[in-house]
Amino acid sequence: MMKKFFKNIGPGPLVAAAFIGPGTVTVCTLAGVNFGYALLWAMVLSVFATMVLQEMAARLGIVSQKGLSEVIREEIKNPITRGLAIILILSAIVVGNAAYEAGNISGGALGIQTIFGNPKIAIGNSDFALLPIIIGAIAFVILYIGNYKVLEKTLVSLVILMSLAFLTTAIITKPNLLEIFKGMVVPKISEKSVLTIIGLIGTTVVPYNLFLHASLAKTKWREQSDLHHARKDTIIAVVLGGIVSMCIIVSASAIPSQNISNAADLAKGLEPLFGINAKYFLSIGLFAAGITSAITAPLAAAYVASGCLGWKTNLKSARFRAVWIFILGLGVLFSSMGFKSIEIIKFAQIANGLLLPVIAGFLLWIVNKSSVLGTYKNSKLQNILGILILIITIFLGVKGILSVFKVFQ
Repeated sequence: MMKKFFKNIGPGPLVAAAFIGPGTVTVCTLAGVNFGYALLWAMVLSVFATMVLQEMAARLGIVSQKGLSEVIREEIKNPITRGLAIILILSAIVVGNAAYEAGNISGGALGIQTIFGNPKIAIGNSDFALLPIIIGAIAFVILYIGNYKVLEKTLVSLVILMSLAFLTTAIITKPNLLEIFKGMVVPKISEKSVLTIIGLIGTTVVPYNLFLHASLAKTKWREQSDLHHARKDTIIAVVLGGIVSMCIIVSASAIPSQNISNAADLAKGLEPLFGINAKYFLSIGLFAAGITSAITAPLAAAYVASGCLGWKTNLKSARFRAVWIFILGLGVLFSSMGFKSIEIIKFAQIANGLLLPVIAGFLLWIVNKSSVLGTYKNSKLQNILGILILIITIFLGVKGILSVFKVFQ
């Protein structure tokens, strides 16, 4: 029974691994510290929206046997519109993932630093942090092997490790289960919490995951009869990812101090209250979150670039490898030097804010086309849910872009 279950595990855990990165951990930490259990409902909404969109992406990949960026290139007939769409996608996903990769690697290193400190090596007149280089090397080896099964098993193992670590941390804090349930089902919005709510939804409903899921689903499954496996895989993985995020919020709610800005601070804050084990579990969770995102972000960028530019999406092709090596290399370099390019991150956030509603809208349009999906096109219920999510993504996109301009003025 268990063997059959693991055999049918698909790209779902990889999608969960991609959206639970250091950024998600930080936003969830701040949500818990500042608002307690009050914003758990936002995570429930995020999980639901993610399930709906990721199911559409996986279905598109399996039925069409093409990645989302490939379908975009083929289905948009107007050359000017197609060119603009490709530029926006490449800007947001490839440049965006390059900007965020340093954060993914730094987040993983931060988890280990909490336990082992921050060793450095001197190269010439410069000091480089050693842990980001080690994390980058691990990610490089896993990606360079170029075997989907190896990639899948590695990331599934890391997601299980991350889930257990954050779940254990939440249990250690002895949370109030009735208050947790109330926070999940009773929406509360205040002027102070709006940006945090946008952050929680924005770090869960991720544009690059739609591209990643479609490409990985067609690699895992080639028969339309496998659609039910893909649907189950998506639901289980996204719900698991949502539970992990909620566990971080619950853990952070246990801290009375307001002087917490990231998960490393949270790990240190939990130690005097709940013992050194809480610190260790949280640090392991942060490490797993960082390294999984450090693997999936370059992978997604390579799939997107290959689809947009008409290359073969082969894990072992030279062009495919060149894209992810470039992004991983930049991430390792910037992370080990402690370099943070505010302008690049600002550009990536604006591009992603624009991209999410555009891609959600395009996905909704394409999964209603009989010429692409035949009898597997969207049902009325799926369309109603999709339109509601599209409205939310437009709101998020506008708010996110405005908040970026406000912060960086």
